[in-house]
Amino acid sequence: MRVVYGDCSLGLHGENFDYIFSYSVRGLESLVKNGREWMYRGPVPTFWRALTDNDRGNGLHLRSGMWLAADQFIRFREVRVLVDGEDKRQPDTRGNNRYTGGETAAAAEIIYTYETVTVPAATVEVSFQVDARGSILVKVHYYGKEDLPELPVFGMRFVLPTLAAGFTYEGLSGETYPDRMSGGVPGVYEVEGLPVTPYLVPQDCGMHMESKWVRVRPGASVSNVTKGPLALAARDCSEEEDCLEIRMADVPFAFSCLPYTAQELENATHQEELPCARRTVLCILGAVRGVGGMDSWGAEPEPAYRIDAAKDIRYSFRIV
Repeated sequence: MRVVYGDCSLGLHGENFDYIFSYSVRGLESLVKNGREWMYRGPVPTFWRALTDNDRGNGLHLRSGMWLAADQFIRFREVRVLVDGEDKRQPDTRGNNRYTGGETAAAAEIIYTYETVTVPAATVEVSFQVDARGSILVKVHYYGKEDLPELPVFGMRFVLPTLAAGFTYEGLSGETYPDRMSGGVPGVYEVEGLPVTPYLVPQDCGMHMESKWVRVRPGASVSNVTKGPLALAARDCSEEEDCLEIRMADVPFAFSCLPYTAQELENATHQEELPCARRTVLCILGAVRGVGGMDSWGAEPEPAYRIDAAKDIRYSFRIV
């Protein structure tokens, strides 16, 4: 693949793919496949899921509220660039003068290190390993930190430019959480649109545990400014290359695919207060807290279904 060393970004270009890894935005800024842009907001670590009635009942928000701030804001510490195993660090303006724009490589790895705004702060490292075919292996490592409250979730959040037409996945049927999986039947399932469970008070929903892959079908969206469409109507997605596909690397992952961020769900006290759906929020998660509620909206999840912030969390997945 061709490697472009920019002053503020690294470009990787190959057959039918173009990726930009930003040093200023501090992440994967652009992912173009077959001419289609898939990133509106590049993947960043996520620590919060919208509260459920059970969470409110057992006071999770009062104990773990700092993770909501960590989900919204994160401190960037450094980026490292390895091309064919050679550490380029972060190229600078003067150092870039030696490049011609015609450099090539068989593989590249971009490693971002973040620090949470919690007290005390915790460290997260995210590695993107790209091969010449355009496949991206994403490795995520949360470094456990003592004296922090339990995590609601941990993973990576992607915001896609338009409202997806739907998604297909291999995993458990229906909505599942770590302590609500017994009724899930393994299989391949197709979901039309991005359904949000119509609870009276909007809350977290649409979680899918033990997933092997998920394929998001592109759709159309509307601009609040132009009052018109931002993209053509959804195309047929019978071909894999017309979809964004996430696959497990070593072990299954959890995911949710919704038209809202956790903060948007959190801000609405009734369904009519939710904004018009315009984008797709895809969260690929390595850890999810259970919902609890065995006594009707008060009981904590069993210990096995909680996320101890003092312990390391590692997981990986592929963007293919």
